[in-house]
Amino acid sequence: MRKVVLTSKFKRSLKKFVQRNAILQGQVEKTLLQMAEDVFAPSLMTHRLKGEFDGLRACSCGYDCRIIFSLENNKETQKEHQ
Repeated sequence: MRKVVLTSKFKRSLKKFVQRNAILQGQVEKTLLQMAEDVFAPSLMTHRLKGEFDGLRACSCGYDCRIIFSLENNKETQKEHQ
């Protein structure tokens, strides 16, 4: 299982986002759990980004909701984590 690390910027954005649409909070939480289990699960539609967000990835969290993230290695174990 991967370790999903949420940045303070993500937490602030999520808080503002769910204030406008509270139903999406459950979808985001479900997606984050699924990302911890298998970030490349077909249902997430994980893909690399280009242009301004080159080097980052995105996955689907619903029809009009995406989570942008990066995959990084743990410096101590050299294993990949998010």
